[in-house]
Amino acid sequence: MKKVVLLSVICFIFVFFGRDVLYAAGTPAEAEAMVKKAIAFYKANGKDKAFSEISNPQGQFVKDDLYIFVYDMNGKCMAHGFNKAMIGKDLKEMKDPDGVYFVKERIELAKTKGKGWQDYKFTNPGTKKIEKKTAYIEKVDDYIFGCGAYKQ
Repeated sequence: MKKVVLLSVICFIFVFFGRDVLYAAGTPAEAEAMVKKAIAFYKANGKDKAFSEISNPQGQFVKDDLYIFVYDMNGKCMAHGFNKAMIGKDLKEMKDPDGVYFVKERIELAKTKGKGWQDYKFTNPGTKKIEKKTAYIEKVDDYIFGCGAYKQ
């Protein structure tokens, strides 16, 4: 009987809280640390191995709701830890719900400052709602490494 009650409680939690139970919300500090870790991996192992590892959903560059993305300086997605369908696509014209061209902003930030933070809105895959998000990006060679965290 205890097993049935425990199983019922677990099912109740998943139904009402969904993905938030399975995945913790990453913080901006964790996002920045993950970008720095990905850059170190890239420098130590080269582009091909790094982009492959970054694009592996079970790899070291995906943790809860944090994942690394990499673009070239024209907005083409080179690696993506959450959505492999993005790889190879020109994402420069992507807009958030407020009309912000967030990939263009990342390119400009990378060209002018080399690294920094950018705010935008994005659909949270856990809640299925559009939420505020901040991304840390850093330019290395001719690539933009980034990771975003939903604002709490």
